Amino acid sequence: MTLTSLAQATYVVAAVLFVLSLAGLSKQETARRGNILGMIGMGLALAATVVLSLDRSERPVMVTALLIAMVFAIGASIGIWRARTVEMTQMPELIAMLHSFVGLAAVLVGFNSYLTEEADAVHQIEVFLGVFIGAVTFTGSIIAYLKLSARIKSNPLTLPGRNLLNLGAIVVSLGLMGWFIASNSVLPLALMTVIALALGLHLVAAIGGGDMPVVVSMLNSYSGWAAAAAGLMLSNDLLIVTGALVGSSGAILSYLMCKAMNRAFISVILGGFGTGGGAAAVDGPQGEHREVQAPEVAEMLAAARSVVIVPGYGMAVAKAQYPVADLVSKLRSAGVEVRFGVHPVAGRLPGHMNVLLAEARVPYDIVLEMDEINDDFPETDVVLVIGANDVVNPSALEDPGSPLAGMPVLEVWKARQCIVFKRSMATGYAGVQNPLFFKENSAMLFGDAKTKVEEILTSLRVGEGANA
Repeated sequence: MTLTSLAQATYVVAAVLFVLSLAGLSKQETARRGNILGMIGMGLALAATVVLSLDRSERPVMVTALLIAMVFAIGASIGIWRARTVEMTQMPELIAMLHSFVGLAAVLVGFNSYLTEEADAVHQIEVFLGVFIGAVTFTGSIIAYLKLSARIKSNPLTLPGRNLLNLGAIVVSLGLMGWFIASNSVLPLALMTVIALALGLHLVAAIGGGDMPVVVSMLNSYSGWAAAAAGLMLSNDLLIVTGALVGSSGAILSYLMCKAMNRAFISVILGGFGTGGGAAAVDGPQGEHREVQAPEVAEMLAAARSVVIVPGYGMAVAKAQYPVADLVSKLRSAGVEVRFGVHPVAGRLPGHMNVLLAEARVPYDIVLEMDEINDDFPETDVVLVIGANDVVNPSALEDPGSPLAGMPVLEVWKARQCIVFKRSMATGYAGVQNPLFFKENSAMLFGDAKTKVEEILTSLRVGEGANA
């Protein structure tokens, strides 16, 4: 068997492992196995690619091996450093930045392929589309990173006629593609690149902060298609398959999240997602709130039979998942039914809360999705909203003029008592005030979530009251 045949066979094995990896990631119970299979597949793919590079290189083998080793050393050093230092709260913006690297790689591969290879019309189309998708992914991901890391405001950029601007950019790009194929000149390719960079920037800038989790999953899809386009330009079958898997799975995830949020999937692509024509958010108070202290909450929990915990980004910031897990364990050991209600876009990344709870060893079977838990709130004694805001905002259902209008939320206000953990009365990431804070059966527990949960644990005397 030749080295090329061996590498191609390895690519097939790697592709199968990638498919099995995605299947494993579909459930919390099998996610670890899915990650391991994906890592093995990627290791095999890299090894096969290195072997092919050495076999096909026109340079001396040692020179090629040295260049590859240098690239691996630089990339691995940066990757290991970031993996060891990144906080869970920074994962959304880190992933957005990684997407931008994929987009930039597709642009560079496209220009390199055009400048170094004789191209027929089919290859020219591959180059043009690869550069276009890569450029849109690159700048779109950078804007997502800046919004998620709070380096720029999360409010949507609403330029007059923004949808027409997007459509015009696409139409002009199609015209430039015709020019590129007919003339084989670098000028239309360069002009399209500038337009695509601006288009990616505008598409994501026009999306509000509350909808960024869906944007991250959509950018994941874009990065996959950019990788597939790079695979076409490089004639790398595995890169094509891998990119297509990432692109299609990211699109499916975005579609499912849009359904869960009652949004139109096409609006994600058009850059008007979630902005609607809603009124401006109201920053000031909308009533009087009631404040409680940790010992009072401990008394409520001691007397409760049913408790639901709704986690949000604030829990991740406070690193409160560990004391929350201890609280759950203590309540369950006393016979209290405790469950979690997780909104599809809780946090700033799909599955963000599920990962945090799994990290704290919360049992998978008590972590329920919004559709599974919403009907149970009227029968729930106490709801603890820990660091969540927009996903429990009743104005999404009650106020047609709200920027959140139409988004399904966790209806925590229907419980007998609702305790909201927050540092202050400030609005959430979407910049929308929350009427939940002012309802009669709601109370605010101000302070660091981790500290407050620990205070509740200290004061909790389950088994001495109603649960004795």
